[in-house]
Amino acid sequence: MVRRISAPRLQFEAAAVYEYPEHLRPWLDFLPKQPGVYVFHGESDVMPLYIGKSINIRTRVMSHFRTPDEAALLRQARRITFTRTAGELGALLLEAQMIKEQQPLFNKRLRRNRQLCSLQFTGGRPQVVYAKDVDFSRQTDLYGLYANRRAALQTLQTLADEHQLCYGLLGLEALSAGRACFRAGLKRCAGACCGKETVEMHHGRFLAALERIRVICWPWRGPVGLKETGDGMTQYHIIDSWFYLGSVEKLSEAKTLAAPPKGFDNDGYKILCKLVMSGDYEVVELGCPTTA
Repeated sequence: MVRRISAPRLQFEAAAVYEYPEHLRPWLDFLPKQPGVYVFHGESDVMPLYIGKSINIRTRVMSHFRTPDEAALLRQARRITFTRTAGELGALLLEAQMIKEQQPLFNKRLRRNRQLCSLQFTGGRPQVVYAKDVDFSRQTDLYGLYANRRAALQTLQTLADEHQLCYGLLGLEALSAGRACFRAGLKRCAGACCGKETVEMHHGRFLAALERIRVICWPWRGPVGLKETGDGMTQYHIIDSWFYLGSVEKLSEAKTLAAPPKGFDNDGYKILCKLVMSGDYEVVELGCPTTA
């Protein structure tokens, strides 16, 4: 009997056959032991195979050579290039930018989410608003970032369950005037729907719960430079409205960078928000005088 092997299984078994990539060994001699981004290139000059980052480029690339699970990547790779950065932050920002722009074959694809939404509390009730309609970097009183409406509503439901909030007052289900909701009878709702607590108390508890997922507005009027120094190198990472625009060695070079695109960069926000607000990096407003 002839046993047929499916295509996915053939690919899996082929990837499991590992041979040390001797053809890539010469490229190791040029790799630095400093932070930055590295790229595995195949035959194509347009689409790279893989883009990665590290605080030690040489060590990280060599770790790929010892990983049988990456046999398919190593077999297809023909050369390795790199870009130095002053530190880990620069490497993190540059990697995310390059992956999004170049869409490497072996990286997770990063694409702009056209359904990106958030929760906004207006008119006494939360509403789902979309980044395509609202400037999330400037709009106040936004809570959470969600891939779609369903995910936003799931967060509302979770908060309601955790804090005895009323589904009806949150717009999650229909509510008859003066009548308790179904969950109030189960003591899962504190009873704002039927007068057991005031609506103000209900909303106060809801807003307190929302506060921990508040979206931070861009705190400056325009672009800023985040200063990073390391290994004899200084860079200013230029950020505007949570978009990473590029890195320069002198702030006077920032004017050569393109303006931020329209929309909201969710990936940039996740990377930058805590770092920018932490105070660990010197922040220079580009409209202010500088000695750089």
